[in-house]
Amino acid sequence: MAKKLPEIQLIRAYDAGQQDCGYRVLVDRLWPRGLSKEELHLDEWAKEVAPSTELRQWFGHRPERWQEFRRRYRQELRERPEPIDHLVQLSKRRRVALLYGARDTEHNHAIVLCELLESKRSARKGSR
Repeated sequence: MAKKLPEIQLIRAYDAGQQDCGYRVLVDRLWPRGLSKEELHLDEWAKEVAPSTELRQWFGHRPERWQEFRRRYRQELRERPEPIDHLVQLSKRRRVALLYGARDTEHNHAIVLCELLESKRSARKGSR
């Protein structure tokens, strides 16, 4: 029977608090406004996996731009394999929480990033 991989969670940075959610990775380029480093209890800040400033500003969390944002962001992530591979490997060994600051919990880059990490984990699981 295949070993179950540890969970990858998406948690809004403002909701993370003290909960035990595993290894905490902030996946935003900008620090969440109003939160201190102590409040976030961060293990890693992976700015390099966040959307570019240009893409983030273009998207503006407008739901009508969501599908095109997903496509463009995935393209950006393909151009940054090292930090993605790091998160994939990390998430195979322990629970990981991807922390993000966006208010919209249904249309944000962390969702796209999590989907990519999950697909890479499962694709590699069968090949090893």
